Amino acid sequence: MSKEHVTVIGIAGGTGSGKTTVVKKIVEVLPQHCACVVPLDSYYNDTTNMTEEERRQINFDHPDAFDWKLLTEQIKMLKSGKAIEQPTYSYLICNRLPETIHIEPKPVIILEGIMTLHYKKLRDMMDLKIFVDTDNDVRLIRNIRRDVVERGRTVDMVLDRYEKVLKPMHEQFIEPTKKFADLIIPWGHENRTGIHILKTYIEGIVTNV
Repeated sequence: MSKEHVTVIGIAGGTGSGKTTVVKKIVEVLPQHCACVVPLDSYYNDTTNMTEEERRQINFDHPDAFDWKLLTEQIKMLKSGKAIEQPTYSYLICNRLPETIHIEPKPVIILEGIMTLHYKKLRDMMDLKIFVDTDNDVRLIRNIRRDVVERGRTVDMVLDRYEKVLKPMHEQFIEPTKKFADLIIPWGHENRTGIHILKTYIEGIVTNV
């Protein structure tokens, strides 16, 4: 695959904003095997040299929690037509798993995560930057549902984390990246018009690929 045929799309937004669902709806409309999705969550720092207690203290909603260097290198590889071994991360042990995921380069690379638009070197590689903007109360409700079911947390634990970590980190590091977006989609996957416009744009990109 030639480099000029690769389009990088960054999709950012707060936790619980509906980013992942927006990505799924985009991928559904594209030709099969046309796009690869690279989740920012897979690129949390390797904490092998940390103690278990140190790992538990990690703020997953701070930019320092991510391995920006590795992510940038692998996006460059995909853009140049080279396959990557994407790391995998476990929230249960707060560290990377030994397994990796083999990702082949595709005409469209979709990078999705809360701080996708934060790191300038990565942002400069994007052809389209999107921010999924959803009301704070809605995001909180979605976080409660997800964390209680998938991560074994109590409602009180989720609320405490939201107040002490998620809300201040969102206001300091995530919300400001909205200014870098080419397209803002309010209410995430519920915004059918916004998603339709996005789908139409991306379909146009890949028409001649």
